[in-house]
Amino acid sequence: MPVHAWTRVTAGTFHDFHNAWITELRNALNGGVLPAGYYALGEQRSGDVSPDVLTLHAETAPPRRTSETAPDDTGMIADAEQPPKVTLALEAATDAAFYIARRRTLVIHHATGDRIVALIEILSPGNKHSRHTVDDFLDKVIAALRQGYHVLVIDLFPPGRCDPSGMHGAIWEYLTNEPWRALPSHPLTLASYCARTPITAYVEPIGVGHTLPDMPLFLTPDHYIYVPLEPTYMAAWHGVPQRWRREIEPHSAPNP
Repeated sequence: MPVHAWTRVTAGTFHDFHNAWITELRNALNGGVLPAGYYALGEQRSGDVSPDVLTLHAETAPPRRTSETAPDDTGMIADAEQPPKVTLALEAATDAAFYIARRRTLVIHHATGDRIVALIEILSPGNKHSRHTVDDFLDKVIAALRQGYHVLVIDLFPPGRCDPSGMHGAIWEYLTNEPWRALPSHPLTLASYCARTPITAYVEPIGVGHTLPDMPLFLTPDHYIYVPLEPTYMAAWHGVPQRWRREIEPHSAPNP
């Protein structure tokens, strides 16, 4: 099923779909996508940050060091052996930490003893409503990366007045102080950020009418899984009311 033109419906309609997709992602991750010892929870508050999906580790041991590798039987993919299949792989400058430190920091905690390893964020119109909400989202992502949490950002809305380069562009410019330009033919963006040094972004530009690819989500600095975006999107779409489907479907372009 192609990505739909969500700008044609009300913010409340997308919010309803957004919540359903979070649930489907959680179900897929906990249903066998995540390796043993990991689990996902939806919309759990972590200090000043409220991510859409938290991926947690069930153990309370300290986080692994970057130099450590995961056993071959974990179900995770080693980045060094099989890099994620995306259009763009970008590395921030080694001094990106300088740019992170320039902005106010949000300290992320979790109420349980289980440690957070990754976040999944699905952008909504509210995240792009004003410069203030864009900055709040940026603070959330940068704070997560600074704490060593990997982040997958799903942005199905085109660049707007407050994020003229798209949300990935805003994040990347925040990290590197270098400009980023969204592709006019592929204005929507999926971006997976690995909180290694230097920070690495795996980016897939897409457009309305394109099929959602599986995207990498890092669980350690060296290992990742693929998140099944298309089947979970389709499962969430099944619950969208016909009244709103009629507003969207006639305008969806065929798959390229």
